[in-house]
Amino acid sequence: MLEIYAYARDFMASHGNPRQWGPNRWPPEALLHEDIRSGNSYVCLNDLDEVIGTFFFVYGEDIEPTYRQITDGGWQDLSPYGVVHRIAADGSEKGIGSFCVNWAYAQCGHLRIDTHGDNTVMQNMLKKLGFVPCGTIYVHEDNDPRIAFEKSESVHL
Repeated sequence: MLEIYAYARDFMASHGNPRQWGPNRWPPEALLHEDIRSGNSYVCLNDLDEVIGTFFFVYGEDIEPTYRQITDGGWQDLSPYGVVHRIAADGSEKGIGSFCVNWAYAQCGHLRIDTHGDNTVMQNMLKKLGFVPCGTIYVHEDNDPRIAFEKSESVHL
């Protein structure tokens, strides 16, 4: 997983997003161990059962503290939701990110995710998958605002 995150940091930096995970070498190994212990760490396997992607997923009510305060907009659906964080792929196949996000959405039908303003790759993928930008949130790791996205089967635009 650490190799996948290292690849993802390099990919983001080379695609105009050096600040989201780069300066603090996010995510820290201790957090990944906690994700595994809590049962919220997932991997994506290829046809040879090799790990080619990884992400954090959790579902529940009011599960993401940083999502409690959203500015420049608001959430569309206040029901329990799933959250995807720390999504990364090793670059060996196209569509891994979409596959992982679609899998998470299929588990709950209401998903929230945020990304750095410079992460146009993730923003474009989320919009393509039917997510809508809802406003701005702030994370504890840095002072850079994040664009908050949401997709809910109970909200039809």
